[in-house]
Amino acid sequence: MSESLSVTDRTRVRRKPARGSHDRAVVHAILDEALVCHVAFASEHGPVVLPTTFVRVDDQIYIHGSPANHLLRAVGANVEACVAVTLVDALVLARTAFHHSMNYRSVVLFGRGATVEAHDIKARVLAALIEKLEPGRSAACRLPNPTELSATLVIAFPIAEASAKIRTGPPIADTPEDALLPHWSGIVPLRVVRGEPIAG
Repeated sequence: MSESLSVTDRTRVRRKPARGSHDRAVVHAILDEALVCHVAFASEHGPVVLPTTFVRVDDQIYIHGSPANHLLRAVGANVEACVAVTLVDALVLARTAFHHSMNYRSVVLFGRGATVEAHDIKARVLAALIEKLEPGRSAACRLPNPTELSATLVIAFPIAEASAKIRTGPPIADTPEDALLPHWSGIVPLRVVRGEPIAG
């Protein structure tokens, strides 16, 4: 398998291309860290974006939900979709409002969703999702039984047409005039942390 994903017209990074990457390991690392993705597609009612948890297993990402969910069923019906994930690492505060930004890592992928029918694959994917949310958890809960697997819609997307984009570092350098302004500039790191567990 190639270490890089093929560059297509849809995945070519045009705005600040130096921040872009088609490296498979970079794309996978961002997907593995992110907890939420947004799935966009065109429905008969117009554009739709669905936020949902997901997991990567090998070269596919998987989302799941109820088979009664009309929009989710549409995604699994081999329609063209776009999936995006974003990790925000820091706020970038400049001396000028124009140069404020964020440090981030993101992935956008394109493809067609396919409904997973096989119970063994569904079980493996859902266990992987539980492990992603809380490592070790799949051994600390009852996993889905056949009835629950039948009541769960699992959709796969190939990681074939994708790109990453990453911004790091401080604000864009000040002009000599802006450097004299009395305002603070720099970055404010952000991170997602796990709180103390609360029994339910």
